[in-house]
Amino acid sequence: MGRGSSGPSTGAPAPRGSMRQRLDRLVREAVKFGAVGGAGLLVNLLVFNLVRQVTDLQVVRASVIATVVAIVFNYLGFRYFTYRDREKSGRTKEMSLFLLFSAVGLVIENGLLYTATYGFGWDSPLQSNIFKFLGIGVATLFRFWSYRTWVFRALPGAAAAVAGAPAGPVAQGGHGPAGPPSHQRVP
Repeated sequence: MGRGSSGPSTGAPAPRGSMRQRLDRLVREAVKFGAVGGAGLLVNLLVFNLVRQVTDLQVVRASVIATVVAIVFNYLGFRYFTYRDREKSGRTKEMSLFLLFSAVGLVIENGLLYTATYGFGWDSPLQSNIFKFLGIGVATLFRFWSYRTWVFRALPGAAAAVAGAPAGPVAQGGHGPAGPPSHQRVP
């Protein structure tokens, strides 16, 4: 037994298996996030173009309205589809964090549109839609990271339950009541 190890190394592919399971969960989460986000993108662009057609609002104001409508749509999709298995206590905190990170995403999204429109004078409907779309894309990267990290947090032990390990202190890196975990495979 080497220094710092808690038992003999079996060379079993458990870490690779758990890494594979984590990657599979992340891919499933990203696909669900993408489905909700794709629908939110359509809502955002449809509302943006509708507001531009039926009102005399400036481009960025129309975009902010569309973004707010999409934020509400996306929250419902994320809470009840993408992250439905995540912790549900503390809805006030969840909503506050969602709104905070959504506001940052709104600034990213509409800041890019503002820069293109007022900084470079690119204000045709096609140019506005292109920069609105690019802004949504950049803001989406930020939102995915922030929502999964801070807003829709995984339940303690949820990763271990999916991996088939017992939830509790052992799954969280500690030792169960019987001492350090053994490195025997359980069928």
